[in-house]
Amino acid sequence: MCLELLCYRTVCNLFCLLVYDLFCIAFTQSFIVWSLHTDNAYSPINSLYKTEHAICVNFVSMLPSWQQGIVKQIEQVTHNTRRFWVELPEVEAFHFRPGQFVTLDLPIHEQRNKRWRSYSIASMPDGTNLIELLIVNVEGGAGSGYLFDEIKEGSTLTLRGPQGVFVLPEPSEKELFLICTGTGVAPFRSMVAYLHRHKLEGYKINLIFGTRTQADLLYHDELSQLQEHIPGFRYLPTLSREQWDGASGYVHDIYEQLCAERQQATFMLCGWKQMIDEARERILNMGYDKKDVQIEIYG
Repeated sequence: MCLELLCYRTVCNLFCLLVYDLFCIAFTQSFIVWSLHTDNAYSPINSLYKTEHAICVNFVSMLPSWQQGIVKQIEQVTHNTRRFWVELPEVEAFHFRPGQFVTLDLPIHEQRNKRWRSYSIASMPDGTNLIELLIVNVEGGAGSGYLFDEIKEGSTLTLRGPQGVFVLPEPSEKELFLICTGTGVAPFRSMVAYLHRHKLEGYKINLIFGTRTQADLLYHDELSQLQEHIPGFRYLPTLSREQWDGASGYVHDIYEQLCAERQQATFMLCGWKQMIDEARERILNMGYDKKDVQIEIYG
C-alpha cells in the first residue's frame, strides 16, 4: 500500500545506513558500550556494542535481505490507485504478520535512502510467495510516478521485508478501532482477511474507512461480505464528498459516537498525516491514554 516513504520509516532506514557505516569501522581507541533498544521491527539491531578493537553488532532482529520480485499482475482500481501482485521467486513462502510492510528500492535517485519507498502488504499471509501491494499515484511523487509509468506486468522490483510492528494485536477485552483513509485500508484488509481465514475469535473490531466518494472505497464489496461472516467485526465506511445510503462525513464523528461511554479501546490509525494528527488529538481529548493509540503515517 503504502504511498510515498513515510517519515517514520525514513528515520528507520537512515538509522540502518548509520549502523552499516559504523559496522565498517575496523578499529576504535576507546572502550564504550552502547545499548540501543527500540520497540519496533524497523531497526536492524536490538543492541550495539563498541569495544576497544572493533564494533560487534548483535543482530537479534536483523533486517531481511534484499530480494527480487516479479510483478505478476496489475489492476487499476480507481483513477489513481492500482493493485500490484508481486511474486518472490527466491522463497517458497513469504512469511509475514498482517499489517507489516515491504520496502522497495527504486532507481529514482543516487542515494540509497532516497530510493526507498515502503508499502503495506494488502494481502494476508497464505503460505505462498505472492503478495499484494496497494499503491496510489501521488502527484509529483517520484516513487509512485516510477511505479505507475515504468512498471508493467513482468517487471522486476528489488524489495526487502517484511518489516514493522503495526500488526494485528492479540485478542483482549479492549474494543479495537481500525481507522483509515485512502490506501491506509491495506494493512487492515490483511488483518481482517486473516481473521476470517483462520476463524480467530475473541475480537470486537470496528473498521472505519473514510474516502471522498463511493468510487474510492477500496475492497468495499469484500469488506461488506466479511462483515457478515466474522463475529464481532463491523465495517463502517463513510464518505466526505458524496451522499449515499451509508454514513457521510469524516471518520472522527464515527469513532467519537461509538466511544461515547469511554469503554476500553485500542485505536490503530493508518493514512495521511493530517487525519492521524487530528484523530490522535481527539482520542486523547476523550480521555484515552497515548498508549492506546498506534499509528502508521503516509506522506
